[in-house]
Amino acid sequence: MTVPKALPLEILWSSDSAVAVSKPAGLATIPGRGETDSVLEQLGRQLALPSSGQDDPRIRVVHRLDKDTSGVLLFATTRTAQQHFSHQFQNNTIEKEYLALVRGRPRERDGVVDAPLAPHPTSPRRMAVVKHGGRPARTQWRVEETYRGLALVRCFPRTGKTHQIRVHLLHAGIPLAIDPLYSSPAPIFLSQFKRDYRPTRGEKERPLISRLTLHAERLRFVALDGSRVEIVAPPPKDLRAVLNQLRRHARA
Repeated sequence: MTVPKALPLEILWSSDSAVAVSKPAGLATIPGRGETDSVLEQLGRQLALPSSGQDDPRIRVVHRLDKDTSGVLLFATTRTAQQHFSHQFQNNTIEKEYLALVRGRPRERDGVVDAPLAPHPTSPRRMAVVKHGGRPARTQWRVEETYRGLALVRCFPRTGKTHQIRVHLLHAGIPLAIDPLYSSPAPIFLSQFKRDYRPTRGEKERPLISRLTLHAERLRFVALDGSRVEIVAPPPKDLRAVLNQLRRHARA
């Protein structure tokens, strides 16, 4: 999927030493191989601040979201703030909440996946749950809503490992509804669950959502001045669209 580069990033919160934005799905957090742009670079242009170099102020990374995940993304603008926030992420003291649209019907209303993660033995792009070795990883989850064949789950990752929520939900038997790497790449269409759906004559049906069904909704942390901050990123248009239609036509 592509993200219109002309649209400015939505700034959710800012201080003298940090800024949080609502990251759109489809835009990488940082520059990478094959990427033409990133949130880091786009935010730098938007705020007229450098996104590389050693001098302050500049846009500095403190954590990342997968390219196709939307939601709250926090950056520092000074080295001191970068160290301050990075320390909280590394020590798992920042509280994070995600919304995940998953396939299947969870047997329980909530649960915990406490399972170490390591690189997949045969697929270098993937992570996997392992019995021995690996890095400790823990995700709590709670069912918010259920539909026919799908569910909305709120996730509370207590650690911050690569692909943690994606792999832990798969391990729990409720994989993300759309995840080309771990479950299914297939988009979600209204015709899949609206019984009386009739396509517009002469037009091809457009998917309600066609990207990773994961949204970083909330961050809670201690700012550099010692105050406690909560930042919320409302779900973007595609996720709102599919949830609204599921609520209308596919309640379980």
